[in-house]
Amino acid sequence: MNNFIPFSRPSIDEATIASVAEVLRSGWITTGPKVQEFEQRLSAYFGGRTVRTFNSGTCTMEIALRIAGIGAGDEVITTPISWVATANVILEVGATPVFADIDPLSRNIDLDKLEAAITPKTRAIIPVYLAGRPLDMDRLYRLAAQYNLRVIEDAAQAIGSSWAGKPIGSFGDFVSFSFQANKNITTSEGGCLVLNNLEEAQLAEKYRLQGVSRSGWDGIEVDVLGGKYNMTDIAAAIGLGQFAKLEAITAKRRRLAQHYFEVLGADFEVATGAQLPLQDFNNTNWHLFQVVLPERITRAEFMEKMKARNIGIGFHYAAIPLFKLYRALGFHEGMYPVAERVGRQIVSLPMFYDLKETEVERACKAMIEVLEK
Repeated sequence: MNNFIPFSRPSIDEATIASVAEVLRSGWITTGPKVQEFEQRLSAYFGGRTVRTFNSGTCTMEIALRIAGIGAGDEVITTPISWVATANVILEVGATPVFADIDPLSRNIDLDKLEAAITPKTRAIIPVYLAGRPLDMDRLYRLAAQYNLRVIEDAAQAIGSSWAGKPIGSFGDFVSFSFQANKNITTSEGGCLVLNNLEEAQLAEKYRLQGVSRSGWDGIEVDVLGGKYNMTDIAAAIGLGQFAKLEAITAKRRRLAQHYFEVLGADFEVATGAQLPLQDFNNTNWHLFQVVLPERITRAEFMEKMKARNIGIGFHYAAIPLFKLYRALGFHEGMYPVAERVGRQIVSLPMFYDLKETEVERACKAMIEVLEK
């Protein structure tokens, strides 16, 4: 029997493990010098932009909305296909989420539908780069400028992705990244927010630690309502080890994605009725390799049959407007037909740094068997 191939698995080298042990022995395990070093490394990668780290890639978006002054009475447009956090943060600040359906090929928000959803109450856009695939960034920011909107980029999956030769995060407005365990680089849990200036960064620091600001030895003040969102030096030590390998990780994922296409072949979609992702080996970091299944098989049945063949499968994501929380706000079936179909049938095949090409071949063979039967 072949070994089980998980859908995702972090790759932590011995040097990183040793650096974590060093932090533990240092006696300084919460926010400290490792966090500062990690923020500096990230800032350099993003072209010198200001970066602050946090304990998740969710609070980063909420904090960006708060810094932008988004709140009650405001509308924020986002995609219906994402982790539910993308929409939840809009509710957290008291604003109203507005969804625009997705493009069936890229599976990202359809910019034509996004523009059609803009109203006088729209204050911001949260685009999501599903599987690490950027939108048309030039058009996105033209729309933002035309309608005077803030952009909070949910780039949770996009570290290592680029647009026009520039890393995602090195340009634009607010850009939020996640370092959760299945991301291309991880801090176990964590995230970072790329900001526009020092003033925003100082406000972000307040929001991440109870609204506190300090001066001198014993000066303390609280003038905003903050939370407890700071990253620890333990997490930052993992992040530094991971970040050093970002270029190699991105290159390996692109090779694995290419191999998926090579093994499946040009006639896979016609033969099975499944839909492969768009081929992009320049901009996309291939955080996920996703297939939309034909309607003749349910996702649960497919996942069960793949597990029986020792292949782990994930799915990213169900359509947010169909969750009970959002149905209670008035959303229902039929409002976002493309997202609803994709949300029912999308699956994520194994994709991680240590995945072998022979394992890609096993996953492809298993998928073809399941779909043909």
